[in-house]
Amino acid sequence: MLGLKSKPLAADKSDKIGRVLVFIYLALFFCFLVLPLFALMSKSMQNAEGVFVGLENFKVYLKDPALFKSFFHSLFVAFVSTVIVVCLGFLYAFALQCTCIPLKGFFRVVSLIPLLSPSILAAIALVYWFGNQGVFKELLLGNSIYGPIGIIMASVYWTFPHALMILSTSLSLSDARLYEASDALKASKLRTFFTVTIPGAKYGIISTTFVVFILVFTDFGVPKVIGGNYNVLATDIYREVVGMQNFQMGAVISIVLLVPALLAFALDQFSRKRQASQLTSRAVVYVPKPHKLRDNLLLCYCLLITVLVFLMLGMAQFGALVKFWPYNLSLTLKHYNFEVAGLGWDSFYNSVRMSLYAAFFGTIIIFIGSYLIEKMRSDKTLRDVLQMIALMPMAIPGIVLGLAYIFFFNMKDNPLNFIYATMIILVINTIVHFYTVSHLSAITAIKKLDSEFESVSLSLKVPIYKMFFRVTLPVCLPTVFDIFIYLFCNAMTTVSGVI
Repeated sequence: MLGLKSKPLAADKSDKIGRVLVFIYLALFFCFLVLPLFALMSKSMQNAEGVFVGLENFKVYLKDPALFKSFFHSLFVAFVSTVIVVCLGFLYAFALQCTCIPLKGFFRVVSLIPLLSPSILAAIALVYWFGNQGVFKELLLGNSIYGPIGIIMASVYWTFPHALMILSTSLSLSDARLYEASDALKASKLRTFFTVTIPGAKYGIISTTFVVFILVFTDFGVPKVIGGNYNVLATDIYREVVGMQNFQMGAVISIVLLVPALLAFALDQFSRKRQASQLTSRAVVYVPKPHKLRDNLLLCYCLLITVLVFLMLGMAQFGALVKFWPYNLSLTLKHYNFEVAGLGWDSFYNSVRMSLYAAFFGTIIIFIGSYLIEKMRSDKTLRDVLQMIALMPMAIPGIVLGLAYIFFFNMKDNPLNFIYATMIILVINTIVHFYTVSHLSAITAIKKLDSEFESVSLSLKVPIYKMFFRVTLPVCLPTVFDIFIYLFCNAMTTVSGVI
């Protein structure tokens, strides 16, 4: 009888801890995401003097025919970029996780290099390659790089590692028993790929799709540099806020960009209901077997991607070393003289400090939050709300989140006003800004763990925190390191939020 009573007591205790943590996370999101966005929304309903005018600003913006043109421009480049990135990223992740090609570590490192630079670097490199004075501008057959072609090419480059992180995680914990069953049934490698590999990575593919779509949809760096006269919504925000100092209209356009977050949440919930846990307590980690033709083809593919990455980085570096492109190509280091701007190396040290803080605290917060959403059994409605809010930062451009923080934390009656204009607000802004991709990576990894692990721990009276540190964290440790690196690199290269 005592044994029968111990189970519900353990369950009740873990549920109570989970409920408290969920409320803490909701409170944090409320303070650092919801309330700033509410301040932003309030600004969109005010005139330049701060007087409430309702939806007048929205009416003014909707009467502008350029809105629909920019909106469909954004949809087009985001859709095309997403299709290309998901296809390229999945094939690359498959080569790293499910084949026996050599130099996997090297290819993985190279594929993540674009994380080390802001998105505008890809646009600048493409200008050097295909611009009006570019080396290979003839390859565009008379088309201009300044427009949708350039935006799509640059967007594919800088979003590729974001997609690869999620897809690699999705493929890394494949169950070898499914492949053994396919071999026993004499299924071809191609059929196994379409009936075992792709269905097993379905959730990761769906997550990657809307992550890349929203990244491209909300980015303003690439369109600003290489978009030319091809306006998108993100550049409209930048023009209104930075160019015209029209904060009210910038807030209006920002709210329009929140629509993809709601769509992303609907897709995520739809797929989650149909996704079963793939790594059960009886699962066997898949170890690929050599296949000469497949391995050679994918090795060539990885080499091609590697060459393209190095070409982009090499051209950007070469452009930084020449005196005056393309008229004086002699090399110089004068562009690296940071003292000229009067800032010295302080900016670099501040960037490193901010990045370390954001990566360390962000990794802990994001992984625990993802575990709460995926594995805690109590308060499903609250966890669904937390999941929805966790997806919202993906749809918020950095410049919009920065504006929201200015409107909210600069209020004198705000008790959190003391963090304004400090390193703390930069760290918080960075964590919130890059929360979603890391969150989805953690969710994808945790989702593969069968709930049977938690049930067994409860039946053995093992506290939930011991289960977390002994099983969940060790299994997901590669993903944890990926999240840390992702946050650090993005914090080092972020521009919009800091501006």
